[in-house]
Amino acid sequence: MDKHVKGLNSSSPLPGERRLSMFEQDSFAQILKERIRRSSHEVHGMEPADDESFAEFGKSEIFSLKTNIAKIRYANTYQMEPYKKFQAHLVRNKAQHILTQRLQETSYNGETSASLCTSISEEILTAVKNMRFDRYKYVVTVLIIQKTGQAIKISSRWVWDVARDNWVSATCETESFVSLALIFACYYE
Repeated sequence: MDKHVKGLNSSSPLPGERRLSMFEQDSFAQILKERIRRSSHEVHGMEPADDESFAEFGKSEIFSLKTNIAKIRYANTYQMEPYKKFQAHLVRNKAQHILTQRLQETSYNGETSASLCTSISEEILTAVKNMRFDRYKYVVTVLIIQKTGQAIKISSRWVWDVARDNWVSATCETESFVSLALIFACYYE
């Protein structure tokens, strides 16, 4: 570690002077300033030397190391449309298939329906993500409603981009319940 620190100091210590130590708070800041001064702005990180590890640093040293390194800056792409647009008919067919496959032989149970809704929504979400539509974020909601002769109204509000955002619904009806899956795809620039 001393070899690495020695190579970083621009001015060698004069005879009789003590060399800077990384573990002293003031000298550590000076060593970091010299590292950053010597590095170009395109550096994406600093590799530790062979005998140096981050486990030897304290929390404050690691935090100051992270804050002083030049941050990566990306150029704007000015892309306003996705490469692969959201295709509602494919998502609707996939969600319908998952609902019927999972709920076809199931009867309504109020205690287990919450966990069933969660697992179905996660399965639909992974299926939609595997379709690899470009630059979309998804919200998947699954409802299971027992049939007792009641009516139900479902509504939602969104800040919506009509040109790029979309949504899909899929239903599955059995003798004891109705299941509804709502998939919202919001374009993320």
